Amino acid sequence: MKPPTVIGQFHTLFFGSVRMFFLGVLGFAVYGNEALHFSCDPDKREINLICYNQFRPITPQVFWALQLVIVLVPGAIFHLYAACKSINQECILQKPIYTVIYILSVLLRISLEAVAFWLQIHLFGFQVKPLYLCDAVSLGKKFTTIKCMVPEHFEKTIFLIAMYTFTVITIVLCVAEIFEIIFRRLCVLIRQRPKG
Repeated sequence: MKPPTVIGQFHTLFFGSVRMFFLGVLGFAVYGNEALHFSCDPDKREINLICYNQFRPITPQVFWALQLVIVLVPGAIFHLYAACKSINQECILQKPIYTVIYILSVLLRISLEAVAFWLQIHLFGFQVKPLYLCDAVSLGKKFTTIKCMVPEHFEKTIFLIAMYTFTVITIVLCVAEIFEIIFRRLCVLIRQRPKG
């Protein structure tokens, strides 16, 4: 079943193809071998690994893949519910209970995107700097801070900004979809009102 609104259909196309393609193809190209090229001074494997784990508690590709899956869940649940109840697009706009349930699924999608946006800021910030200062206390070394080089930091910054932009676009599309549903529901109510 397609979403009942034009904006919802555009959101599905945008979310499903553009965002997933961008993450799958370009995300792998930018972040794919980051751990291998992350080097610290002194350049030893154990130091590089410990510092990289500090730098990236979760890799951006894994985070964004989880975000995409989690944000798809409310729509998938609604579509499953609609399939079980044999609800079509017209029913969603004509029957108030289905309209409310659909709007709730879109609101949940907005909430999940907003939480993911906040987590992304908390985990990755807005800029990837060329140097990362690693806390080496856990290594038991006499020095407490180790300098590490972050590969392709500028490309990663551009990619971060693109992923923030995708999240904002998705939230805007979801809000616009709610307004379209309300507008179309009002049009249905006006048409059904008895004349005279």
